[in-house]
Amino acid sequence: MSTPAQYYESLPPVSKFYGVACLMTTSALYLGLYDPWNIALSYEDVFKRFQQVWRLIINFFLLGPFSPSFAIHLIMIARYGVLLEKGPFDKRTADYVWMLIFGALSLLVMGAIPFLWTPFMAGSLVFMIVYVWSREFPNAQISIYGIVTLKGFYLPWAFLALDLIFGSRLMPDIIGMIAGHLYYFLTVLHPLAGGKYVFKTPLWVHKLVAYWGKGIQVNSPVQRDPSAGVAFQGRSFRLNGNRTRTSTPSEQERQAQANSSAASQPSSGDGVAFRGKSYRLSS
Repeated sequence: MSTPAQYYESLPPVSKFYGVACLMTTSALYLGLYDPWNIALSYEDVFKRFQQVWRLIINFFLLGPFSPSFAIHLIMIARYGVLLEKGPFDKRTADYVWMLIFGALSLLVMGAIPFLWTPFMAGSLVFMIVYVWSREFPNAQISIYGIVTLKGFYLPWAFLALDLIFGSRLMPDIIGMIAGHLYYFLTVLHPLAGGKYVFKTPLWVHKLVAYWGKGIQVNSPVQRDPSAGVAFQGRSFRLNGNRTRTSTPSEQERQAQANSSAASQPSSGDGVAFRGKSYRLSS
């Protein structure tokens, strides 16, 4: 049995950050530190009053007041977000961050349509995470409240049915599923069907992850910021895309031996020196 502190430390960085940010936002609301409508998504305030651009970001961190619905969404992050980050996105921290950013951008575009608009889209983003997990683990066995057992592929639909039973709005869940399917189509289904994979994680996302030094990114196109507190693991690349490679002492010794062997070989009879590497026939 692990303690709460040990469990917290075991969480991957992105899911940990998002879950804690949502918890702190709701806690501040409970303490009455702000009016929720000051952070609600309002395109009129964003585009007519450019000083309120924060509405495009902060609305993704409010899961609502403390309630059973808030607890369920937080459990979704702690369960399915963590499974995604430790599973298909293992050693791909920047790719996971880009998935969330793409989901948020997709939801903002859909929110511009009046009948799809919702003031707080954190629930939709969480539902996108659940949908992507269901496509990555379609055959996983899931038990809902210990009553119904179903495959992971049907999990989003089960949550949708529960929201219908409890009288919650269905539109945030639906647009979250649409954003999740769009991401899965562009990254998995379309390439598998023979299409060209063009949905690459932008360089600035890799730089952001490298700057903060959080998580792991294999084949990262940038080097870790040396001022970051946590080592950015993975292979090292120069900013111009060329892979940097440092020779180990053993490699240098072998190279020196090879050059010495090549220099000691006599030149061929035609007077032209053989300038390639020399090997014995027995090797």
